[in-house]
Amino acid sequence: MVIETERLLLREMTQNDFVALYKVLADSDIMQHYPYTFDEDRVKNWIRRNIDRYQILGFGLWAVCLKETGEMIGDCGLTMQLINGQIKPEIGYHIRADKQRKGYAKEAAIAVRDWTFNNTPFNTVYSYMKYTNEPSAKTALSYGCKQVGEYSDEINEITKVFAMTREEWTNRNKHLTESVL
Repeated sequence: MVIETERLLLREMTQNDFVALYKVLADSDIMQHYPYTFDEDRVKNWIRRNIDRYQILGFGLWAVCLKETGEMIGDCGLTMQLINGQIKPEIGYHIRADKQRKGYAKEAAIAVRDWTFNNTPFNTVYSYMKYTNEPSAKTALSYGCKQVGEYSDEINEITKVFAMTREEWTNRNKHLTESVL
């Protein structure tokens, strides 16, 4: 499975992605809002879990690769996450530090959002993050979400929740199509 955007290819991760993904998940600056920075075992387990998700669910976090070079610069995809006590479909994203602030997370998240509404029965997609994670919140807003809540938890202190419904997505696409015509 491959999702193609203007500048990116999103594809299933393999064990061969370890080095590239380690540069992302083991970076303490990138992971400052996560409960921990990843070590080698956690990165290997991350890849294994996503490979399992592809087989079981048909989706997971996908490798985000530059279309021009094939270089993996992060991950983005759909996973099932526990959000305020309920399992919900969540779009997550991590982009390597030197590739941030170039719109890659937004571009990848939009592709995952569109794939989700075109290929799953989910009527809402979510992104959630620690309340201090402004870059992640900005990405959620940029792909069409709005903040729908926040809650206290042990890990993040306060977690912000963003969401977009299928109806909002449909209306947005309809509006974009009409404005082009």
